[in-house]
Amino acid sequence: MILMTVNSGSASIKLAAFEANGAEPPRRIDQEHRHDPDADARKVLGAFLRRADMTQLVAVAHRVVHGGTRLIGPVRIDAAVEAEIDALSPLAPLHNPLALRWVAAARALCGSNVAQVAAFDTAFFANLPRVAAEYALPASIGTDHGVRRYGFHGLAHEALWRRWCELRPDLAAAGRLITLQLGGGASVSAIAAGHPIDTSMGFSPLEGLVMATRSGDIDPAVIPYLERRLGCSSERIVERLNRDSGLRGLSGVTSDMSELIGSSTAEARFAVELYCYRARKYVGAYLAALGGCDGIVFGGGVGEHIPGVRERILLGMTWAGIAVDRAANDVAIGREARISSAATPVSVYVIPVDEEQALARAALHCLGDSRAHKSR
Repeated sequence: MILMTVNSGSASIKLAAFEANGAEPPRRIDQEHRHDPDADARKVLGAFLRRADMTQLVAVAHRVVHGGTRLIGPVRIDAAVEAEIDALSPLAPLHNPLALRWVAAARALCGSNVAQVAAFDTAFFANLPRVAAEYALPASIGTDHGVRRYGFHGLAHEALWRRWCELRPDLAAAGRLITLQLGGGASVSAIAAGHPIDTSMGFSPLEGLVMATRSGDIDPAVIPYLERRLGCSSERIVERLNRDSGLRGLSGVTSDMSELIGSSTAEARFAVELYCYRARKYVGAYLAALGGCDGIVFGGGVGEHIPGVRERILLGMTWAGIAVDRAANDVAIGREARISSAATPVSVYVIPVDEEQALARAALHCLGDSRAHKSR
Protein backbone atom coordinates (compact mmCIF):
# COMPACT_ATOMS: atom_id res chain seq x y z
CA MET A 1 0.00 0.00 0.00
CA ILE A 2 1.05 3.57 -0.66
CA LEU A 3 0.15 6.33 1.80
CA MET A 4 0.48 10.04 1.14
CA THR A 5 0.76 12.71 3.82
CA VAL A 6 -0.08 16.41 3.56
CA ASN A 7 1.29 18.67 6.30
CA SER A 8 0.06 22.21 5.66
CA GLY A 9 1.49 24.76 8.08
CA SER A 10 1.34 28.51 8.41
CA ALA A 11 4.79 28.87 6.82
CA SER A 12 5.24 25.82 4.60
CA ILE A 13 3.72 22.71 3.02
CA LYS A 14 5.29 19.25 3.38
CA LEU A 15 4.26 16.29 1.24
CA ALA A 16 5.47 12.72 1.64
CA ALA A 17 4.74 9.24 0.32
CA PHE A 18 5.15 6.04 2.31
CA GLU A 19 5.09 2.35 1.48
CA ALA A 20 3.29 0.24 4.08
CA ASN A 21 3.93 -3.47 4.17
CA GLY A 22 2.65 -5.67 6.98
CA ALA A 23 3.70 -4.93 10.53
CA GLU A 24 6.80 -2.92 9.59
CA PRO A 25 6.74 0.87 10.14
CA PRO A 26 5.78 2.79 6.97
CA ARG A 27 8.84 3.44 4.76
CA ARG A 28 9.26 6.91 3.26
CA ILE A 29 9.73 6.72 -0.51
CA ASP A 30 9.36 10.37 -1.54
CA GLN A 31 8.97 13.82 -0.02
CA GLU A 32 8.73 17.49 -0.89
CA HIS A 33 8.97 20.61 1.27
CA ARG A 34 7.80 24.00 -0.01
CA HIS A 35 7.99 27.30 1.84
CA ASP A 36 4.83 28.48 0.13
CA PRO A 37 1.61 27.72 2.04
CA ASP A 38 -0.37 29.75 -0.53
CA ALA A 39 0.68 27.52 -3.44
CA ASP A 40 -1.97 26.12 -5.78
CA ALA A 41 -2.94 22.93 -3.94
CA ARG A 42 -4.17 20.98 -6.97
CA LYS A 43 -1.13 21.90 -9.03
CA VAL A 44 1.36 20.96 -6.29
CA LEU A 45 -0.42 17.71 -5.37
CA GLY A 46 -0.84 16.76 -9.02
CA ALA A 47 2.86 17.16 -9.71
CA PHE A 48 3.76 15.12 -6.61
CA LEU A 49 1.34 12.34 -7.54
CA ARG A 50 2.79 12.12 -11.06
CA ARG A 51 6.36 12.01 -9.81
CA ALA A 52 6.01 8.61 -8.14
CA ASP A 53 4.07 5.45 -8.85
CA MET A 54 0.86 6.09 -6.93
CA THR A 55 -1.20 3.26 -8.45
CA GLN A 56 -1.35 1.59 -5.01
CA LEU A 57 -2.34 4.79 -3.18
CA VAL A 58 -4.97 3.94 -0.57
CA ALA A 59 -5.05 6.98 1.73
CA VAL A 60 -4.03 10.61 2.08
CA ALA A 61 -3.44 11.74 5.67
CA HIS A 62 -3.78 15.45 6.46
CA ARG A 63 -2.46 17.34 9.45
CA VAL A 64 -5.32 19.42 10.88
CA VAL A 65 -4.49 21.82 13.67
CA HIS A 66 -7.76 22.05 15.59
CA GLY A 67 -10.10 19.15 16.33
CA GLY A 68 -11.93 20.65 19.31
CA THR A 69 -13.38 18.39 21.99
CA ARG A 70 -14.92 15.83 19.64
CA LEU A 71 -12.20 15.08 17.09
CA ILE A 72 -9.60 13.62 19.46
CA GLY A 73 -8.14 10.88 17.28
CA PRO A 74 -7.41 10.20 13.61
CA VAL A 75 -10.60 9.88 11.52
CA ARG A 76 -11.66 9.37 7.93
CA ILE A 77 -12.87 12.67 6.55
CA ASP A 78 -16.55 12.72 5.59
CA ALA A 79 -18.97 15.61 5.27
CA ALA A 80 -19.61 15.76 9.03
CA VAL A 81 -15.89 15.79 9.89
CA GLU A 82 -15.25 18.46 7.27
CA ALA A 83 -18.04 20.61 8.70
CA GLU A 84 -16.61 20.26 12.20
CA ILE A 85 -13.13 21.27 11.01
CA ASP A 86 -14.63 24.28 9.26
CA ALA A 87 -16.63 25.26 12.35
CA LEU A 88 -13.38 25.33 14.35
CA SER A 89 -11.67 27.66 11.86
CA PRO A 90 -12.17 30.79 14.03
CA LEU A 91 -9.96 29.11 16.65
CA ALA A 92 -7.19 28.28 14.16
CA PRO A 93 -7.61 30.84 11.36
CA LEU A 94 -4.15 30.33 9.89
CA HIS A 95 -4.51 26.55 9.67
CA ASN A 96 -7.95 24.89 9.51
CA PRO A 97 -9.13 26.71 6.33
CA LEU A 98 -5.78 25.90 4.72
CA ALA A 99 -6.07 22.21 5.62
CA LEU A 100 -9.57 22.06 4.10
CA ARG A 101 -8.23 23.52 0.87
CA TRP A 102 -5.68 20.69 0.61
CA VAL A 103 -8.33 18.09 1.53
CA ALA A 104 -10.55 19.32 -1.30
CA ALA A 105 -7.64 19.22 -3.77
CA ALA A 106 -6.61 15.70 -2.72
CA ARG A 107 -10.17 14.41 -2.99
CA ALA A 108 -10.59 15.91 -6.45
CA LEU A 109 -7.32 14.43 -7.73
CA CYS A 110 -7.44 11.02 -6.04
CA GLY A 111 -11.13 10.13 -6.30
CA SER A 112 -13.50 8.50 -3.86
CA ASN A 113 -11.60 5.19 -3.62
CA VAL A 114 -8.71 6.85 -1.81
CA ALA A 115 -9.45 7.54 1.87
CA GLN A 116 -8.90 11.06 3.16
CA VAL A 117 -7.78 10.94 6.79
CA ALA A 118 -7.37 13.74 9.34
CA ALA A 119 -4.94 13.68 12.27
CA PHE A 120 -5.31 16.50 14.78
CA ASP A 121 -2.68 18.53 16.59
CA THR A 122 -5.04 18.99 19.53
CA ALA A 123 -5.54 15.24 20.03
CA PHE A 124 -2.28 14.68 21.98
CA PHE A 125 -3.52 17.16 24.60
CA ALA A 126 -7.15 16.00 24.75
CA ASN A 127 -6.67 14.60 28.26
CA LEU A 128 -4.72 17.41 29.88
CA PRO A 129 -5.30 17.55 33.65
CA ARG A 130 -8.25 19.79 34.41
CA VAL A 131 -6.02 22.22 36.30
CA ALA A 132 -4.02 22.78 33.10
CA ALA A 133 -6.92 22.59 30.65
CA GLU A 134 -9.37 25.10 32.14
CA TYR A 135 -9.30 28.85 32.52
CA ALA A 136 -10.48 30.60 35.70
CA LEU A 137 -13.89 31.36 34.22
CA PRO A 138 -17.39 30.45 35.34
CA ALA A 139 -18.71 27.52 33.32
CA SER A 140 -21.42 29.77 31.82
CA ILE A 141 -18.78 31.67 29.83
CA GLY A 142 -16.11 28.97 29.81
CA THR A 143 -16.43 25.22 29.46
CA ASP A 144 -20.14 25.38 28.59
CA HIS A 145 -19.06 27.05 25.35
CA GLY A 146 -15.92 25.02 24.73
CA VAL A 147 -13.64 27.72 26.09
CA ARG A 148 -10.67 25.79 27.44
CA ARG A 149 -7.00 25.17 26.68
CA TYR A 150 -6.70 22.72 23.78
CA GLY A 151 -2.97 22.73 23.07
CA PHE A 152 -1.50 22.45 19.58
CA HIS A 153 1.53 21.01 17.75
CA GLY A 154 0.48 17.68 19.23
CA LEU A 155 1.82 15.62 16.32
CA ALA A 156 5.23 17.27 16.72
CA HIS A 157 5.38 16.96 20.51
CA GLU A 158 4.31 13.32 20.32
CA ALA A 159 6.96 12.62 17.67
CA LEU A 160 9.65 14.21 19.86
CA TRP A 161 8.48 12.18 22.86
CA ARG A 162 8.48 8.92 20.86
CA ARG A 163 12.05 9.46 19.72
CA TRP A 164 13.07 10.41 23.27
CA CYS A 165 11.68 7.06 24.47
CA GLU A 166 13.96 5.29 21.97
CA LEU A 167 16.98 7.32 23.07
CA ARG A 168 16.38 6.79 26.80
CA PRO A 169 15.03 3.27 27.37
CA ASP A 170 16.70 3.38 30.79
CA LEU A 171 14.06 5.79 32.10
CA ALA A 172 10.95 4.24 33.60
CA ALA A 173 7.97 5.27 31.44
CA ALA A 174 10.27 7.75 29.63
CA GLY A 175 10.58 9.96 32.73
CA ARG A 176 9.89 13.69 32.75
CA LEU A 177 10.40 15.57 29.50
CA ILE A 178 10.09 19.15 28.23
CA THR A 179 9.61 19.43 24.47
CA LEU A 180 10.06 22.65 22.49
CA GLN A 181 8.61 22.80 18.99
CA LEU A 182 10.05 26.03 17.57
CA GLY A 183 9.07 26.88 14.02
CA GLY A 184 6.81 29.50 12.44
CA GLY A 185 4.54 28.64 15.33
CA ALA A 186 6.18 27.79 18.64
CA SER A 187 5.08 25.84 21.71
CA VAL A 188 6.50 24.00 24.68
CA SER A 189 5.04 21.02 26.55
CA ALA A 190 5.60 19.18 29.81
CA ILE A 191 5.24 15.38 29.57
CA ALA A 192 5.30 13.00 32.53
CA ALA A 193 5.47 9.24 31.90
CA GLY A 194 4.10 9.74 28.39
CA HIS A 195 1.18 11.95 29.46
CA PRO A 196 1.15 15.69 28.65
CA ILE A 197 0.47 17.64 31.82
CA ASP A 198 0.71 21.16 30.36
CA THR A 199 1.45 23.04 27.15
CA SER A 200 1.90 26.67 26.21
CA MET A 201 -0.73 27.04 23.46
CA GLY A 202 -4.28 27.27 24.73
CA PHE A 203 -7.74 28.06 23.35
CA SER A 204 -6.07 28.94 20.05
CA PRO A 205 -2.51 28.73 18.70
CA LEU A 206 -2.12 32.42 19.65
CA GLU A 207 -1.40 31.77 23.33
CA GLY A 208 2.05 31.09 24.74
CA LEU A 209 5.48 31.76 23.26
CA VAL A 210 6.51 34.60 20.98
CA MET A 211 6.27 33.22 17.43
CA ALA A 212 7.14 34.26 13.89
CA THR A 213 4.05 36.44 13.41
CA ARG A 214 1.97 35.71 16.55
CA SER A 215 2.20 37.70 19.75
CA GLY A 216 1.91 34.83 22.20
CA ASP A 217 0.69 35.65 25.71
CA ILE A 218 -1.07 38.99 25.95
CA ASP A 219 -3.50 40.61 28.41
CA PRO A 220 -7.02 40.15 26.93
CA ALA A 221 -7.87 43.71 27.95
CA VAL A 222 -5.54 44.87 25.17
CA ILE A 223 -8.11 43.89 22.52
CA PRO A 224 -11.00 46.20 23.53
CA TYR A 225 -8.48 48.94 24.33
CA LEU A 226 -7.04 48.77 20.80
CA GLU A 227 -10.55 48.60 19.34
CA ARG A 228 -11.24 52.00 20.85
CA ARG A 229 -7.83 53.50 20.10
CA LEU A 230 -7.55 52.27 16.51
CA GLY A 231 -11.24 52.33 15.63
CA CYS A 232 -11.28 48.81 14.22
CA SER A 233 -13.02 45.53 15.05
CA SER A 234 -11.88 42.90 17.53
CA GLU A 235 -11.58 40.50 14.57
CA ARG A 236 -9.09 42.85 12.94
CA ILE A 237 -7.09 43.15 16.18
CA VAL A 238 -6.92 39.37 16.54
CA GLU A 239 -5.85 39.09 12.90
CA ARG A 240 -2.99 41.49 13.58
CA LEU A 241 -2.00 39.53 16.69
CA ASN A 242 -1.82 36.43 14.48
CA ARG A 243 -0.22 37.85 11.35
CA ASP A 244 1.63 41.09 12.15
CA SER A 245 3.06 40.51 15.62
CA GLY A 246 5.72 38.26 17.14
CA LEU A 247 9.18 38.47 15.58
CA ARG A 248 7.88 40.32 12.55
CA GLY A 249 6.09 42.95 14.62
CA LEU A 250 8.95 43.44 17.07
CA SER A 251 11.66 43.70 14.42
CA GLY A 252 9.58 45.64 11.92
CA VAL A 253 11.40 43.76 9.18
CA THR A 254 11.13 39.97 9.15
CA SER A 255 9.85 36.91 10.98
CA ASP A 256 12.91 34.87 9.93
CA MET A 257 14.90 34.03 13.07
CA SER A 258 17.99 33.12 11.03
CA GLU A 259 18.11 36.73 9.77
CA LEU A 260 17.26 38.33 13.09
CA ILE A 261 19.85 36.48 15.15
CA GLY A 262 22.61 37.76 12.87
CA SER A 263 21.32 41.34 12.75
CA SER A 264 22.91 44.22 14.63
CA THR A 265 19.81 46.42 14.81
CA ALA A 266 18.35 47.16 18.24
CA GLU A 267 14.90 45.99 17.12
CA ALA A 268 16.22 42.63 15.90
CA ARG A 269 18.26 42.07 19.06
CA PHE A 270 15.25 42.80 21.24
CA ALA A 271 13.01 40.48 19.18
CA VAL A 272 15.46 37.61 19.72
CA GLU A 273 15.86 38.47 23.41
CA LEU A 274 12.11 38.47 24.08
CA TYR A 275 11.58 35.26 22.06
CA CYS A 276 14.21 33.41 24.12
CA TYR A 277 13.17 34.96 27.44
CA ARG A 278 9.56 33.86 26.98
CA ALA A 279 10.67 30.31 26.14
CA ARG A 280 13.04 30.21 29.13
CA LYS A 281 10.24 31.38 31.42
CA TYR A 282 8.03 28.51 30.24
CA VAL A 283 10.83 25.99 30.69
CA GLY A 284 11.18 27.21 34.28
CA ALA A 285 7.43 26.89 34.85
CA TYR A 286 7.40 23.34 33.52
CA LEU A 287 10.38 22.36 35.66
CA ALA A 288 8.17 23.36 38.59
CA ALA A 289 5.12 21.52 37.22
CA LEU A 290 7.13 18.33 36.63
CA GLY A 291 9.21 18.57 39.80
CA GLY A 292 12.39 18.69 37.72
CA CYS A 293 13.04 16.90 34.45
CA ASP A 294 15.16 14.21 32.85
CA GLY A 295 15.34 15.75 29.42
CA ILE A 296 14.71 18.74 27.19
CA VAL A 297 14.20 18.28 23.45
CA PHE A 298 14.27 20.91 20.70
CA GLY A 299 12.50 20.41 17.36
CA GLY A 300 11.08 22.50 14.51
CA GLY A 301 12.77 24.74 11.97
CA VAL A 302 14.21 27.14 14.56
CA GLY A 303 14.79 24.51 17.22
CA GLU A 304 16.67 22.22 14.85
CA HIS A 305 18.72 24.76 12.90
CA ILE A 306 19.64 27.78 15.06
CA PRO A 307 22.10 26.92 17.86
CA GLY A 308 22.14 30.48 19.20
CA VAL A 309 18.44 30.33 20.07
CA ARG A 310 18.82 27.05 21.96
CA GLU A 311 21.79 28.41 23.90
CA ARG A 312 19.98 31.63 24.82
CA ILE A 313 16.84 29.80 25.97
CA LEU A 314 18.77 27.58 28.39
CA LEU A 315 21.21 30.28 29.50
CA GLY A 316 21.78 30.43 33.26
CA MET A 317 19.91 27.22 34.10
CA THR A 318 22.76 25.27 35.70
CA TRP A 319 20.82 25.61 38.99
CA ALA A 320 18.35 23.10 37.47
CA GLY A 321 21.02 20.72 36.21
CA ILE A 322 20.83 22.11 32.66
CA ALA A 323 23.90 23.23 30.72
CA VAL A 324 24.53 23.40 26.99
CA ASP A 325 27.82 22.14 25.57
CA ARG A 326 28.61 25.01 23.21
CA ALA A 327 30.77 22.97 20.83
CA ALA A 328 28.18 20.20 20.51
CA ASN A 329 25.38 22.74 20.14
CA ASP A 330 27.13 24.74 17.42
CA VAL A 331 27.42 21.74 15.09
CA ALA A 332 23.95 20.32 15.76
CA ILE A 333 22.19 21.84 12.76
CA GLY A 334 19.37 19.90 11.16
CA ARG A 335 20.40 16.60 12.71
CA GLU A 336 19.86 14.62 15.87
CA ALA A 337 22.40 15.29 18.59
CA ARG A 338 22.87 15.56 22.33
CA ILE A 339 23.88 19.14 23.10
CA SER A 340 24.08 19.08 26.90
CA SER A 341 27.19 18.83 29.00
CA ALA A 342 27.98 15.27 30.04
CA ALA A 343 28.47 16.49 33.61
CA THR A 344 24.88 17.71 34.04
CA PRO A 345 21.96 15.40 34.95
CA VAL A 346 19.45 16.76 32.42
CA SER A 347 19.95 15.51 28.85
CA VAL A 348 19.28 18.11 26.16
CA TYR A 349 18.75 16.91 22.59
CA VAL A 350 18.02 18.26 19.15
CA ILE A 351 15.63 15.88 17.38
CA PRO A 352 14.30 16.50 13.85
CA VAL A 353 10.51 16.34 14.03
CA ASP A 354 8.93 13.68 11.83
CA GLU A 355 5.26 14.64 11.72
CA GLU A 356 4.88 12.83 8.39
CA GLN A 357 5.63 9.45 9.99
CA ALA A 358 2.95 10.23 12.59
CA LEU A 359 0.49 11.07 9.82
CA ALA A 360 1.27 7.81 8.00
CA ARG A 361 0.64 5.87 11.24
CA ALA A 362 -2.68 7.72 11.62
CA ALA A 363 -3.72 6.67 8.12
CA LEU A 364 -2.87 3.03 8.85
CA HIS A 365 -4.85 3.22 12.10
CA CYS A 366 -7.95 4.44 10.26
CA LEU A 367 -7.59 1.90 7.46
CA GLY A 368 -7.19 -0.86 10.02
CA ASP A 369 -10.32 0.21 11.89
CA SER A 370 -12.26 0.38 8.64
CA ARG A 371 -11.18 -3.08 7.50
CA ALA A 372 -11.87 -4.61 10.91
CA HIS A 373 -15.38 -3.11 10.81
CA LYS A 374 -16.02 -4.53 7.32
CA SER A 375 -14.79 -7.99 8.38
CA ARG A 376 -17.38 -8.04 11.20
